Order: sequence, then C-alpha cells, then structure tokens
Amino acid sequence: MDPSDPLPRQVFPAADGWGTYFDLYGPYVALILLLLTLAGLVSASEAAFFSLSPDDRARCRDSRLVDDQRIAMLLDRPKRLLASLVIFNNLLNIAIVVIVTLLTWEFSQASHQSGWVLSGVTLVTTVAIVLFGEIVPKVYASQNNLRVARRTAPLAQVGLAVFRPLSALLVSLSNQVDKRIQRRGYKLSVEELSQAVELTGSDATTEEKEILKGIVNFSNLTARQVMRTRMDITAVEDDLPFSELLAQINASGYSRVPVYHESLDQLEGILYIKDLLPHIHNDDSFQWQSLMRPAFFIPENKKVDDLLQDFQKRRVHIAIVVDEYGGTRGLVTLEDIIEEIFGDINDEFDDETPIGYRREDERTVIFEGKMLLTDVCRVLNVDATTFEAVQGGTESLGGLLLELFNRLPKPGEKTIYSGFTFDILSADDKRINEVRVTRNTQDEPVPSL
Repeated sequence: MDPSDPLPRQVFPAADGWGTYFDLYGPYVALILLLLTLAGLVSASEAAFFSLSPDDRARCRDSRLVDDQRIAMLLDRPKRLLASLVIFNNLLNIAIVVIVTLLTWEFSQASHQSGWVLSGVTLVTTVAIVLFGEIVPKVYASQNNLRVARRTAPLAQVGLAVFRPLSALLVSLSNQVDKRIQRRGYKLSVEELSQAVELTGSDATTEEKEILKGIVNFSNLTARQVMRTRMDITAVEDDLPFSELLAQINASGYSRVPVYHESLDQLEGILYIKDLLPHIHNDDSFQWQSLMRPAFFIPENKKVDDLLQDFQKRRVHIAIVVDEYGGTRGLVTLEDIIEEIFGDINDEFDDETPIGYRREDERTVIFEGKMLLTDVCRVLNVDATTFEAVQGGTESLGGLLLELFNRLPKPGEKTIYSGFTFDILSADDKRINEVRVTRNTQDEPVPSL
C-alpha cells in the first residue's frame, strides 16, 4: 500500500477483516448520512416556512410561544431567510458530493473498475439527494407546515446567522435585478396569459378558470364588442303623455330608459325610474321631461376597462355608444361589463332561459342572428378571437354569416368555419333570424358553400 494514499487500497478484506474495513469507511458513511439528514431538514424548513398561510403567520405573531415568536421573527425578512436556507442546503449537497466522489475515486483506483463504480455511485447519490434531501422532506413539510416550521426554526435561525453576509449580498443582487426588470416594463401577451390560465392546476374549478379568462381578456374588449345593439335598445319618445310613459316603462322592466326626439340618433337624455316615483300619481299634464338626466356618450372603440373607470368617476351605470357620424350604435350598462368577467348575471326578473340562444345538446346550439359574437364565443366555450379573421367590422353572428356567404343566405343553407357548421334556420329579405351552430367532429364531412 502506498503510504501517500489518503485511504487504504484494501477493498475486499479477509473474512476477519470486516471490522477494520468498517472502521476505515464507517465514519465517512456516517458523515454522509448526517449531511443528508441535515439537507433534508433544511429543505423541509424552507418548504414549511414559505407555505404558511397568512392566518398561520398572524397566529405566530400573536402567540406567546417561543417557537411561534421565532417563526414570526424569521419571516420578517423572508428574502434573506430564503437565501440563507438555499445556501445552507446547497453547501450540504456539495459536501455530500465531494465526500462520495473522494471515496469512489479511492475505491475505483484500488479495484480497477472505475467505469461501473462511478456510474453506480453517481446514480445512487443523485437519487438519495433528490429523494431524501428534497422531495420527501418538502412534501411532508408542505402537509405539516406549521409543526415542521416550529421544529426546524432553530436550524433556520442558525443558518440565517452563519450565512448572513452571503445572503445579504444575494438579496441585494436580486433587488437590483428586480428593479431593472420593472424599469424595462416586461409584459406578457394576452395569449401567454390565456395559456397560463389553461395550465392552472386541478385545484381551480371550471368557473374559476372562466373568471380568470374574463379578467385576462377584459382589457382588450371595446364598447362595440359588449354593447347591446341599436335594435335591442328600449327607449321612449320625449313627447309621450305621462300615462303612456308609465305603461311603456312597466312593460320594459328597466330602471333606466333612454329618451329620444324623433329617432334614436337624437337622444335627449336618460330617465331614471326612481325619479318618477314621487310623481307617479300625477296626470298627463305632468312635464316628466324635466326629470331627464344627461346621457353619457362614448365612441364604439372605447376600451371596456376605461369605460368602467368612467362609470366609477361619473357615478353612472349606462352609456350610449355612437359611431363616427354621431349616430346611436348601441348601449352599454355596468351589468354588461361585469358579465364579461363573471358571465351572465340574472336577477329575479330575468328569465331562467338565457335570451338569444338555446342548447340542443353538447355540440349544438341555436342562436339568434343578432347575438353578439363575444356572447356566441362564450356559449361555445372558444376564444373570443376565433372568428376575428373573417368577421370584418361586424359584431353579431348574423354579420359574421354575411361575411362568410358574401350575401344574405336563405333558410336551409349551410357553411363551415373553424370547426363549426352554421345552418341557417330562419331568415328574411333583411336579416338572419336564427342559426344552428354545431361543433364538428374530426371525421365529419365538410359541407360546401
């Protein structure tokens, strides 16, 4: 045996030499197990501290227990705590790798079987570090975070004290990187955010995912996409007798009604029904026009998120959408905007069956031709931009079909686009009244125009 070797080259001792073999390599094995145990405890401490809920943290701050107070103190500077634990854990893993590498090298030199020895030891060491030093401790700590945090708080406190200079340096560098990223204004596209929503874990329900999608797409919507069209506006003329006005208001069921002079393009204001209540017993001589409030006019390309802010500032719930010539294009209410996020909102006066469509089965829905494409996409559970390439300047399903046919189709005609078959059920000389939309299967033949 070469006296300069740090470890003996006797690999396979005699039958009576196993005790000597254990004496030589046993301390190294014990040291590796100790380091692996410490690494597991540090990983568990990291997972436990940073999975505590706000309620758990508040409970620790208010508690009189020493362990809970120590947890609250450590979490006062979470970045430095995280940096210290990460440094501690990495140093332990590096120490394990260095010791195992040294032992493996000595063993392979003595046995002249370096290939399989190095491969086998590398695999075993990697599995041990990943499994017992990372995965198992973190899974257990995540399920028992408060209890593990209490037991490992002293170890975390030691790591925070020992690695304070290095952790402070890392935190300072990370703060500089954060400032540079914020200054550059890194942004995610709507498509990337939508994909992120699709990748949301199984803990999120279908309703929660739909709300997240509505929030993601909210800033891209315009008033033209969410408005009620001109044909769907319920308005009253400014020369109606008071009794006839009350009859029309009762029939409409709305709490705010636009008032026009001669045509909808000449809107004079908005009549709030609550303003009529003190005068409900007056006769036809009552000048109800004096109760009108000014109308809030907006362009059709106004963003919905900006419109919501305007509603909050002006304290109004209704806006009139006008086109470039000043003509009335449609109407947007606060409820229309909220429904873009949360879906249809029905009160006690609304019909249980949604207006504008009825579902025949999972693949087939019958729509009214005047229904907005944004609502059609929501019912079909597809992206709001699915028909954007062919819809041109139209916002309704009927307008989309006019673009697809390049003419006014007749009942019974069909066309297909983007995996959907559109069957015209009812149409006249002026408009498309009713359309059956069917989601196609992959083996379904494509009909011709």
